Amino acid sequence: MMYEFLIANRMELIGRCRAKVAQRSAPSATGEELEHGITLFLEQLIKTLRVEQTSEPMRSRKVSGPSGGGGGGKPVLSEIGETAAQHGRELLQHGFTVEQVVHDYGDLCQAVTDLAFEHNVPIEIDEFRTLNRCLDNAIAVAVTEFNYQRDFVAAGRQAHALNERLGFFAHELRNLLNTATLALTAIKAGNVGLGGATGAVLDRSLVGLRNLIDRSLTEVRMTAGVPVQNRLFSLADFIAEVKLSASLEAQVRECSLTISHVDPELAVDADRDLLFSAVGNLLQNAFKFTLPHTVITLNAYAAADRILIDVEDKCGGLPPDDAKKMFLPFTQGAADKTGLGLGLSISRHSIEANEGILSVRDIPDSGCIFTIDLPRHSLPRPSSVSSALIH
Repeated sequence: MMYEFLIANRMELIGRCRAKVAQRSAPSATGEELEHGITLFLEQLIKTLRVEQTSEPMRSRKVSGPSGGGGGGKPVLSEIGETAAQHGRELLQHGFTVEQVVHDYGDLCQAVTDLAFEHNVPIEIDEFRTLNRCLDNAIAVAVTEFNYQRDFVAAGRQAHALNERLGFFAHELRNLLNTATLALTAIKAGNVGLGGATGAVLDRSLVGLRNLIDRSLTEVRMTAGVPVQNRLFSLADFIAEVKLSASLEAQVRECSLTISHVDPELAVDADRDLLFSAVGNLLQNAFKFTLPHTVITLNAYAAADRILIDVEDKCGGLPPDDAKKMFLPFTQGAADKTGLGLGLSISRHSIEANEGILSVRDIPDSGCIFTIDLPRHSLPRPSSVSSALIH
């Protein structure tokens, strides 16, 4: 009888299964990990085989479950199912993959057949069917539970990350609104004017609110996977629009903004809103960290088949290794902790969505240069027919 063979070689089979787990690139199996796995499964398999040798063989289904898990997609309670579910949870907690869950039970099947062959012990067809039924049900339940728990953990992490972002957003929004409200109240009281320091505080708060909302809308769009809407547009016109938006912030931050001349024939084929958000974020970052009364420089030019947009600040240079981590979300490497630490991360995603590259270059003891690298295009020239009609 197969169950007698399993009882006699129980420890040998468990040892072989442990050795197989150790050979795979998986976390080391512990006694706890195997508690609801091979050890109990082997005992339940023996119990199932024993019952099937009695006058009421169908009672074994309470231990092993029916073939195919019961059909209809509805799980059927069984001893093997209960322990397999616990085993699936334990394997996830120990860092195993779903493939290793399947291999964990497959190891026992292999160990049984190998050992039976070595000892020249025949396995009857009905016994082998029982072994397969038990393995099939155990694997199905263990994998189902493993996936459920993994999805549950992932959903929890996503909810935590979302709550964290919403918390940061609400905190920053409240601070900016509170500052703007206080400044406006003081101005309305007639004690100060719009052109003074209080008016500047109001300006800073409103600019900060605009930047926060623009950045958040871009992040929502990128996260939601909204398709990129490319179109060809003039680089010179684009930079002129950026200048209008950034000039006020330069005044509020008490620094200068210098923008170089842009070749009017150069064009970009990209999602204008995403690119505008990316350049805006880079300028906001420059205004935030540049030293007081220094110059922010924006250059847009062509180099071979590429268009480069440089934003240079005078922050004094980057600390060691900052360039490697500054594009990570929620990263704030300087003393100024205002904002969410998302601007550079959003900018990189926006540029990459437009088939471009965003990089940073440190200028020791001076500042740093952020560079957007995009494919080069040119505006179509007016046709000769159109030119003739104009003249």
